[in-house]
Amino acid sequence: MARRVLAVDDEPSIVRLVTAALTTRGYEVIPAYDGQDALDKVALEKPDLIVLDIMMPRMDGREAARRLAKDPKTAKIPIVFLSAIGDLDSQLDTLEELKDVEYLTKPFDVRELGDYVDAMLDPAKRAELAQHRSRQMGKLRTMVEIMHRRRESS
Repeated sequence: MARRVLAVDDEPSIVRLVTAALTTRGYEVIPAYDGQDALDKVALEKPDLIVLDIMMPRMDGREAARRLAKDPKTAKIPIVFLSAIGDLDSQLDTLEELKDVEYLTKPFDVRELGDYVDAMLDPAKRAELAQHRSRQMGKLRTMVEIMHRRRESS
């Protein structure tokens, strides 16, 4: 039985791209188009992983992830945030608040997305991802501090 991935984005073209990238790796992909749609589909489809956009109508990805994390039935579903390059403060806040998520920025490399999904669904590779995330968060914190210092000195 194929592992199931919920692909959530308000842009149908992104959902199609994620679907194409992951079905070639043998995943079954379930589409959703906003945070509320994602919550509804999680309850019905019980995915193994969620690829989740952040900026969406009705309910954004952060709120959907918060609600999933609060529910014991869905709290352990891994999430890969897929979002446009944006505010570094916001990225850091998201990664610090929601501990077991990964964060890829758009535009994204479909192979990299597939590699993240593979790793997040492989318990042996999740430890490596956690170390990588820790290093990335350290770099992101440094970048945010530099940006704040520059703003303050201007």
